[in-house]
Amino acid sequence: MIALLDDRSVIALAGADARSLLQGLITNDMEQLSPASALYAALLTPQGKILFDFLIVEGDGAVLLDCPRSRAEAMVRRLTMYRLRARVEIELRPQLKVLAAWQGETLPGISFADPRLPQLGIRSIVAEAETPPGVGQLEPYHAHRRALGVPEGEDFGIDAMFALDGDLEQLHGVSFTKGCYVGQELTARMKHRGTARKRLLAVSAGADLPPAGTAVTAGEKTIGELISVTGRDGFALIRLDRLEETATGVLTAAGVELRLARPTWLFA
Repeated sequence: MIALLDDRSVIALAGADARSLLQGLITNDMEQLSPASALYAALLTPQGKILFDFLIVEGDGAVLLDCPRSRAEAMVRRLTMYRLRARVEIELRPQLKVLAAWQGETLPGISFADPRLPQLGIRSIVAEAETPPGVGQLEPYHAHRRALGVPEGEDFGIDAMFALDGDLEQLHGVSFTKGCYVGQELTARMKHRGTARKRLLAVSAGADLPPAGTAVTAGEKTIGELISVTGRDGFALIRLDRLEETATGVLTAAGVELRLARPTWLFA
C-alpha cells in the first residue's frame, strides 16, 4: 500500500544556520538528525501549546520539513519571523511530494522510517516527476494512522493543547535533554511535576460524530472534548483521571456513543 499524501507540503531550510535555527525553536534535538534517521517535532507557542507538528529529514541540499499543507504557509511565516539574522533561506518547495507506505514496500526519493511509530512504515519525499504511477489516495493512510491512534496536524487543533497532552513525548517528538526551545519551560515543568493529566485519544462511533468542540461525557460528568472529526472517526482530549473514575465506561458526545482507543504505545 503506497499513498500520495497530497495534504502534505514540504518546507526547505537551506543555509549555514538552518540546523541551529531549528535547534533553538523546536521540541526535538536536531543533533539527532542524520541521513539515516529522521525526526518528529513540533513548534510550540511560548505557552507550550502546539502550533505545528512535522517530520524532519535531510536531503535535496536542505533540511526538509514534511508538514500539513493547510498550515504550511503559516509555518513559513512563523519560521521567517524567528530567522532574524540567521543565514538560512526558508521556502515552500511545491515540486516535492510526500509518499507513505506501511506494508513493507520500498519508495523512491528521500526515503526514511517514520520516527513516530514503526507501524506507520516509511515515508519519502520525491520530485513530482518521480512520483511512481498508480499510487493510492491518502485516505487509506489516514485510516491506518487513526487505527493506530496516532494524531497529526489538525487533530491537535491550533494553539489548543500542550505538547505532552498531545502524546508528543510517546511519539518521540520531544527531547528533555537538548536545552531551550520555544515553550520548553512549561513542557519541562509538566514532565517533571507529572501534571499532564490529559491525553489525545482516538475515538469512533457507529454514526457520524458531532462537531469538534463537543463535550465528551460519562454519565453526567464531562471528561473531555472532541478536537477533530472525520466522519465517524476523530480524536478527543480526555482527562485520564476522570476516565478512570467512570462507573459504566460508556462515553457519549451529544448523545452519540463513543468507542475510545487506548493504544499500547501510549499506555505501555
